[in-house]
Amino acid sequence: MGQTLTGLLTSVRAIAGRPGSPPRARPGDGPDPALLAALRHCGDHLAALAASGPLTDARRTRLIASIGALTTACSTPDADAFDALLRTGQQALDSGGDAEARLALALADEATALRARSKGAWRLRGNALDALGRSEEAITAYERHLALQQNTAASRDVERRVAALRAAGDLIDEALALAGDGDGDGSEGAAGAVRLSRQLPAADARAAFTELVRLRTTERGAADPAVRRLAALYAEHRRLSDRDPMADPLLGGAEPIGVPGLRRFLAGRAVCLVADTPHTAEQEQRPGSSLAALIEGYDLVVRCDAVRHAAPTARTDLHAVTLRGDAPWKGPRWGRRATARLVFGDPLPHWRLAVRSRLVPGAQDRIGDATLRRPLHDPALLAGAADADGPASTAYTVLRLLDFLGTPARVDLIGFEGPAALSPREREWIGSRAGTTDDTAVRITLR
Repeated sequence: MGQTLTGLLTSVRAIAGRPGSPPRARPGDGPDPALLAALRHCGDHLAALAASGPLTDARRTRLIASIGALTTACSTPDADAFDALLRTGQQALDSGGDAEARLALALADEATALRARSKGAWRLRGNALDALGRSEEAITAYERHLALQQNTAASRDVERRVAALRAAGDLIDEALALAGDGDGDGSEGAAGAVRLSRQLPAADARAAFTELVRLRTTERGAADPAVRRLAALYAEHRRLSDRDPMADPLLGGAEPIGVPGLRRFLAGRAVCLVADTPHTAEQEQRPGSSLAALIEGYDLVVRCDAVRHAAPTARTDLHAVTLRGDAPWKGPRWGRRATARLVFGDPLPHWRLAVRSRLVPGAQDRIGDATLRRPLHDPALLAGAADADGPASTAYTVLRLLDFLGTPARVDLIGFEGPAALSPREREWIGSRAGTTDDTAVRITLR
């Protein structure tokens, strides 16, 4: 891949020139100056990738291939280089990094310069700005897309995204008004409010909002009505920031649920997490088995990841899975029937693509939304609970989430010993909260 990358960079430089070189006059039917500028942006990105060492990320490999296709289109008479430009911008966004989002924005800028009335170009620009957290600029680009879009059905997801971004900005405005109601004229809280603005990039706005809530809580106390309202605004802002804003027809009719919906789903129920081991599966299927009767007595049965041993008909009320690898959307589809399914993973574009690609229509009634995709890392949930020494198991993530939500009547583990044993750190956390262990050592009560 290193030689291919070097060769592609050479080809890009040969067509578009090097950084800082004067714009070339358009020779006859040669590439438009905006396409040449787009190729120079791609060349800069390729040079940065080459300097970063060997490529092991499949997403970047696909981006390089897309840049190669754009390069070929720019040097081939009558080729549709504009579509190749949009595809390269979208592939940059799908790669997930900040540098790739900046490349996507640069390509979108050149695309809108080429065709100011291109719906795809304006949507790409909106998506790139959105990915960079530049919400107000993203709204402007999305509105240009909507003004050009004649298909009402195709524009609904963008309309919903614009509404979500505006709602997030309105929450900030209300928080600023609350912060301005203080009785001091130079308080820490007022300073925090000055730093918060709907014009800030999303990450900076979240940090400033967090700081404002902390300062106001310290200044007035958590029982103050204004502080309680400020905390509620903060929580809603976080949900709007992290939720997948696009209503997705590919969810197969499943109802998306967030934290409030999951709390209601679990409220007052006895829950068990069942390990997927040959022994547990054999006991579940044996007629008259005490283990099968034990599991059947729970209100809600949870299974995790790829369930290889339990029978396809084994009861599963909640299925949880953690996305792994560079291309998690390419894994086997989740066809096991479950009342609800939670999918843990990051970054958001990869999580979204995996959910769309791997859900089986009709295999679940509810699907956890993006606010539940990273509970161990989300400051609004369990930030700091992740193990720095390695990724958490799905079972541990579920346990921490259920313990945090606090609405189940009881949460038990069944079969998590031997090959299914959790990591030492995870076992330590469970041990510190274990209520009882039954005589057969297959059940640990957490609450």
